[in-house]
Amino acid sequence: MRRGTTPVAVVAVMAAMLSGCGMLPGQQGGGGEERQPVSQESRVSQDSQEGRATSTADATDVTEATATGDPGEPAPAEQERVIARREVKTGGADLTVEITGLKRQGRLSTLTWRVTNNSDDRWQMTSGMGDTPGGLGLTVAGISLIDPVNGKRYVVARTGKYPRAKCLCSDYDVFTEAGEVLPLHATFAAPPPDVTKINVDLKVLGVFTDVPIS
Repeated sequence: MRRGTTPVAVVAVMAAMLSGCGMLPGQQGGGGEERQPVSQESRVSQDSQEGRATSTADATDVTEATATGDPGEPAPAEQERVIARREVKTGGADLTVEITGLKRQGRLSTLTWRVTNNSDDRWQMTSGMGDTPGGLGLTVAGISLIDPVNGKRYVVARTGKYPRAKCLCSDYDVFTEAGEVLPLHATFAAPPPDVTKINVDLKVLGVFTDVPIS
């Protein structure tokens, strides 16, 4: 299994150029074409001058989940403590999705989670959590954090521009075998200190609400 990790040095450089919060549709400017103005306080370098996030949700047999418990110690690796959990059926597979940490570290925040394939067959994940238009299909670059109170969406931090863009997040193979546990991580610009809980949009794996930030 391919697992993308980002050197600490890259994260340090990215801290000076991050963005990642866009206004949610309907918060300002009314209807019409969706726009996501970029916060001046935290910018994720998704394009050269502005961050954009997409929230195209594929159809899955999931319902909204609420996080419980205390956050664990996040890192780009599988964690023992689970702060949010749900059962998901998607892509013909029965999965268990567990968020194991969401930690604010200076101007960055890191999300860790794992997916367990409980099916007898392998799960064909394709680009269900990626950002295909950005050339990051087999990564988790398409997920996001949503602050419903302030109407902001935080996208995964990345460097460069299409087609050479790279995200500060995991990549993965197309298939996850039966019984396999897949650890994943992604780095974002950190929400303001007064935001202590946030929604996590994992695309095909559904939305977790009120996930605590440590």
